[in-house]
Amino acid sequence: MGKRGLQIVCGILAVIPVVTGLIGLLGTSDPLYAGVPANVLLDTNLRFFAGVWLVLGLALLWIVPRIDRETALFRVLWAMVFAGGIGRLVSMLVLAVPPAPFIAFTVLELVGAPLIVWWHSRLAVAKA
Repeated sequence: MGKRGLQIVCGILAVIPVVTGLIGLLGTSDPLYAGVPANVLLDTNLRFFAGVWLVLGLALLWIVPRIDRETALFRVLWAMVFAGGIGRLVSMLVLAVPPAPFIAFTVLELVGAPLIVWWHSRLAVAKA
């Protein structure tokens, strides 16, 4: 569970927002939204947040080689993932439970993100 392991895990996980961000740039034409009526407000927000999500994934990939030196950015990026999980959880509580893959994403965001930040902090302690 050292630096190399964290780099591998973060690199693999960073692919998720890159791929889903690219797909999300399709807006309501995204296959996940098949059957959703065209709505300009929903479409523009989906495309905007897909772009943000895409860049978050690219930023995660960018810091992987310097994972032990990019502490502040690393934590901010994973805080963004965690905050997104809170948004998903609120949606589940207010509207309904989404399909299973989105429940898995929520668990990854709410449980995985803090664990990854903890793992990263353990590297800093071991390095000191």
